[in-house]
Amino acid sequence: MILIGLILLIIGLLVGIGLLTTIGGILIVVGAVLWILGATGRAVGGRKHYF
Repeated sequence: MILIGLILLIIGLLVGIGLLTTIGGILIVVGAVLWILGATGRAVGGRKHYF
């Protein structure tokens, strides 16, 4: 999720499409939060790891 967000963010910045930049930023933040919760051992959605 972080990788897809980063790709969309870069494409959005290069092409100048604000929607892609926004979606990319949101995906990066959500992916980072899920990664941190999974790394601390907290169950996310009933699973230890979200991937």
